[in-house]
Amino acid sequence: MAGASEARAIADVRRNWALVAPALVLLILGASGPILIVAVYSLLEPGDYTGVTWRFTTEAWVSIFMQRDIFDGTLGWSEAHLTIFWRSVKLSLLTTLITLAVGFPTAWFIATRPARQRAMWLFLITIPFWTNLLIRTFAINEVIRAEGLLNTTLMGLGLISEPIRIIYTDTAVLIGMAYVYLPLMVLPLFAAIDRFDLRLVEAAYDLYASRWRVLVRVIVPIVRPGIVAGSILVFVPSLGAYVTPRVLGGGKNMMIGNFIELQFGQGRNWPLGSALAMMLLIIVAFALLLYVRTTSAGDRRHG
Repeated sequence: MAGASEARAIADVRRNWALVAPALVLLILGASGPILIVAVYSLLEPGDYTGVTWRFTTEAWVSIFMQRDIFDGTLGWSEAHLTIFWRSVKLSLLTTLITLAVGFPTAWFIATRPARQRAMWLFLITIPFWTNLLIRTFAINEVIRAEGLLNTTLMGLGLISEPIRIIYTDTAVLIGMAYVYLPLMVLPLFAAIDRFDLRLVEAAYDLYASRWRVLVRVIVPIVRPGIVAGSILVFVPSLGAYVTPRVLGGGKNMMIGNFIELQFGQGRNWPLGSALAMMLLIIVAFALLLYVRTTSAGDRRHG
């Protein structure tokens, strides 16, 4: 009897694997195939006009941070590439911090509303997702450009005598990315704060803790998974942003995403573009690994 049950269980497992096998094959080919192609291209030489030449080399990986002198072939730091990487990381980190500073009180406000009102506030937070990213970016462009809503209002009130130059600067890119990715910070924070027991705050006040100590010692440790999740959700797309830096940066203040597109387009250096894409993938994978380790450590502490 036990042998028959075991045989039926094995047959069920095989049947289930057979049913999901086509989907798994499509998923592997659709997800891993393009990544494998990009990885292979990063180890080849660029073609004469476009594409690649099938000769193995690691020159593209070296060119990410270094450049070779055209006369004697010596290597030196590529200041242009390093500047683009630094700008990308800096703006992504600042975007994460700004969205956290704005998103945390917003999520706290929503989570502490009566139950029947939370759905309305969450609905308002998710409305921007109904609109295309390009449209939202152009909306910010209309606000901060020289003849936009911001400068027109300030000049109408007599606060400034000439328009403030914001468009086509790192500040414009930062404002645009903070606006675009703010909902990605608010939603995970709301999910974490919504599970928070407010009686812990009352207990801390009863023990004469200040508001700052309540925030640092009670609230933040408990909602840390939401903070980490929101930070990852904002940092990762910000690092590879393409549309917002292109529209608000005017093509002058490039980030990694724009630089990768340049190599596959006008630069005609597919191996370098592939190496940059793989480097971006490695950075994202490291950020996700950090998130998994942080949340796993939190689960073990509270488990």
